[in-house]
Amino acid sequence: MTTEPSLANLVVKKNEPPVGNYLWEDPPDEDKFSACVHCGLCLEACPTYQELGHEHQSPRGRIHSIVAVAEGKIDINEAFEDPMFTCLDCRACETACPAGVQVGALIEEARGQVRQARPLKGWQGLVSRFFLRGVFPHTKRLHTLGMLTKIYQKSGAQTVVRKSGAKKVLPDHLGAMEAIMPDVGRPVLKTHPERIPAEGEQKGSVSMFTGCIMDVMYSDVNEATVRVLTKNGHSVEMPKQQQCCGALHVHAGDREMGKKLARENIDTFLEADADHVVVNAAGCGCALREYPELLQNDDEYREKAERFAEKVLDVSKYLYDYGYRAPEAELRKRVTYHDACHLAHGQGVWDEPRDLLEDIPGVEMVPLPNADRCCGSAGIYNITHPDMAGRLLDRKIEEVPDDVEMISMGNPGCMLQMAMGVMNHGRDEAIVHTMQLLDWAYQLEGGETDD
Repeated sequence: MTTEPSLANLVVKKNEPPVGNYLWEDPPDEDKFSACVHCGLCLEACPTYQELGHEHQSPRGRIHSIVAVAEGKIDINEAFEDPMFTCLDCRACETACPAGVQVGALIEEARGQVRQARPLKGWQGLVSRFFLRGVFPHTKRLHTLGMLTKIYQKSGAQTVVRKSGAKKVLPDHLGAMEAIMPDVGRPVLKTHPERIPAEGEQKGSVSMFTGCIMDVMYSDVNEATVRVLTKNGHSVEMPKQQQCCGALHVHAGDREMGKKLARENIDTFLEADADHVVVNAAGCGCALREYPELLQNDDEYREKAERFAEKVLDVSKYLYDYGYRAPEAELRKRVTYHDACHLAHGQGVWDEPRDLLEDIPGVEMVPLPNADRCCGSAGIYNITHPDMAGRLLDRKIEEVPDDVEMISMGNPGCMLQMAMGVMNHGRDEAIVHTMQLLDWAYQLEGGETDD
């Protein structure tokens, strides 16, 4: 039975008629899905197809379903919703696709239609609204949540909870996440001045996107990023009005909030007028670079989004392209590198992080088999789909070489997920961000640390 839309929410695209059973703004774009020739080269790149072997859980199968809704052959129902949200949106299929089909954009557009037709209800709806609309879009609330987490960690409450076994009331995957939660620091957006000058001769100026999860859970990575940039002659500006990138909202089908955050970030960073906007979180960087797709039907912001996206670069690519100095001190570590999906497949950044790491004296890079296979984090996928995420994580950790000391990567979600995998498998590799390794090497030059 076709789901009847609410007339109050029915917004068709630019006065055009609905596309089949897609009744709301931003339906999956025919120009995108018509490029798929169903050749099947995407199948072996897709983690969910590898695990399940079901055609409808493959990129080709999902596109077939998207086309069927556009042609009015099937409704937006539970059978359509499941493969759209079981997808990791990892973009591995896009790398494999010879036709360049934008599967990620199609999935996100389809999810937007699903959430209009089938909004989350009950406790799922409450939790989703609380975090996606009540917390992430509000920097002060995020920082407050971080402060409360820090108090929980430092006051002894965390120790009491762990010893008492109270966390056993949590689902297994949430209990595991609590066990590997990093020590929360102070957000750089809150504690640093808006502009931090370069050390020595200035080579360039950047605006830094600090992120929400990165700045709350991994503020030490942001600290390291600032030090590495300024050490290499790049001044850093951190606009105080920046917001969450909106990636989690778009992935969840809440395109309205994603667009609102996108507009705010575009205005903020274009006003700052730096040469580039650097990002150290792969998911955020990919979302920022895809603002033009998100706002393609917005006459006021379409051109602004394109100008903004042209400025956005992952910090590893920025340093590689615009100048960095190889550290002089030795950092004697055996390191393997995990490709975050939205850095490699989403932004096409593969070699630059590895080149930076290989330039650190003493670092021995050990190849990671299938380094670009998704670890199962995928935004909040490890919360919404813990079983599939766990299967992918197990496969990932089993391929980590036995003789490495550190696993480096460029995304906070991956860092949390991989830390959980290391713990679950009884291993002891340290999970680090690429910028942390560079920072430690630079600090060693001055005898500041022995890490």
